[in-house]
Amino acid sequence: MIGSLTGRAVEREPDRLLIEVGGVGYEVLVPVSTYVEVERRATAEEGPPEVRLHVHTHLREDGLTLFGFWTGREKRLFLKLIAVSGIGPKLARVVLSGMPPDDLVTAIARGDAARLATIPGIGKKTAERMVLELRDKVGDLAAALPPRPAEGGDEEVVSALVNLGYKRPQAERAVGEVRRELPEADFPELLRKSLARLSRV
Repeated sequence: MIGSLTGRAVEREPDRLLIEVGGVGYEVLVPVSTYVEVERRATAEEGPPEVRLHVHTHLREDGLTLFGFWTGREKRLFLKLIAVSGIGPKLARVVLSGMPPDDLVTAIARGDAARLATIPGIGKKTAERMVLELRDKVGDLAAALPPRPAEGGDEEVVSALVNLGYKRPQAERAVGEVRRELPEADFPELLRKSLARLSRV
């Protein structure tokens, strides 16, 4: 079982990374939050960034799939999600991509099924099941939540979008529109929503 990988992210996409370790390339499926952190590292280094991912190895009859996470805390949340009936590893990754991990923990802890149901791919019944089965199991994660920043790093998001190839005026407009709709959005959510808006242009 592979529990972690440290190597160069030689290929990077929002849902997958190819991590080269000792000449071997490991394809790892990741949530958007992990991809964002890897891209941050990429802007600070020349060439493919070196990263360390916490990995869950999912075994199936036809092979295995690796799921990677930037933090051990994110991996623990993933493991709690796949313990919910009806949620497999791929859907759990979609859930983590659809809402920042801290917001996800908060929504579960508060029993906010309506907020969870806004995640693409998660309907009302699945959201209610997540609350029912996880509300009493995320106490450790909820207790470790960091204080929420008073203001979002809008310029940091704009810079990230420019580094991804978008023109600054487009990036600023997209970030501004998302900020007006979601004044409390943090960096991962603001970047994800801005990317979605730009992809529709």
